Amino acid sequence: METVRGDEAGDTANGEAGRRVDGEAPEETPGEAVGWRAAAERALYGPNGFFLREAPAAHFRTAVHASPLFARAVAELLTRVDEALGRPAELAFTDVGAGRGELVAGVLAALPPAVAARVRPCAVERAPRPAGLDPRIDWRAEPPPGAEGLLFANEWLDNVPLDIAERGGDGVVRYVLVVPSTGEERPGAPVTGPDAAGLRRWWPLPREEGARAEIGLPRDLAWARAVGSLARGLAVAVDYAHLRADRPPFGTLTGYRHGRAVPPVPDGTRDLTAHVALDACAGPGAVLLPQRRALRALGVTGGRPPLAMATADPAGYVRALAAAGEAAELTDPAGLGGFTWLIQPVGIGAPPL
Repeated sequence: METVRGDEAGDTANGEAGRRVDGEAPEETPGEAVGWRAAAERALYGPNGFFLREAPAAHFRTAVHASPLFARAVAELLTRVDEALGRPAELAFTDVGAGRGELVAGVLAALPPAVAARVRPCAVERAPRPAGLDPRIDWRAEPPPGAEGLLFANEWLDNVPLDIAERGGDGVVRYVLVVPSTGEERPGAPVTGPDAAGLRRWWPLPREEGARAEIGLPRDLAWARAVGSLARGLAVAVDYAHLRADRPPFGTLTGYRHGRAVPPVPDGTRDLTAHVALDACAGPGAVLLPQRRALRALGVTGGRPPLAMATADPAGYVRALAAAGEAAELTDPAGLGGFTWLIQPVGIGAPPL
């Protein structure tokens, strides 16, 4: 897993919540085992759920809080989308899984005034609107329909709950059930229907007993709905991901609390996350890029300032050196730079980066 959560991520950090999944987990009795998707939905978004109660920044870190350079890069992408759209009278910027609105606020601050005056910013989030947020920012639970502009989902899909499948000793692939209060697991019914078809296409399980897969259909559908909200523009999903040729044999489900990895118990006390099969989410014309390549294309290079600047402009040199360090972190292939961007154009031809 990329170094975006866990011990190396630190204890003060940012995360994106507002994960969109239809329905809500059913009520369960103590000790009753349910499917992982239902258990995680209730733990994260049910009554008093983790992401409705907790500030994600207290538990894990994303590129949004690693450096303001990330918001500036997204602002640069928005200006390029604006050009590709022919500078419409209203330019949408939709931040899906907006956390507490950190990214959308940073993008607004980084835009040229002439562009910012036409932007209609929207934060899509299931948690209540935070106090003090810029009043220009619309706050809603679903992306606005018919928008023209940029839809950006930073670490959203990894928190869309999904079911887990495991191959048993009899060779049958079954749903994994979990007791929400303890995390104890047991085998459930065989995987059939669209879930089984999705596994065959996107995550074919090895024959060995205990091989696991994360059934990504809810994420595929959630992303398709988000992209479908755009009339024209660009949709981008950023997450830690894997591809069909290199699926992890035992899955990636884990928990995070206060900046540290913890067992994935769906009891409402922790984040529950799993890497995203972004190749399964991708639609026609989509491009997958490592974050380091995407950010470099948007001007985040990490180059050190010339040493002569230290004498000519000491304060400027210190600022430039700090920015170079932040850029290096955002583009480090062993860390945040290893994230994957799913870039999906909608009615504008090739992605403008």
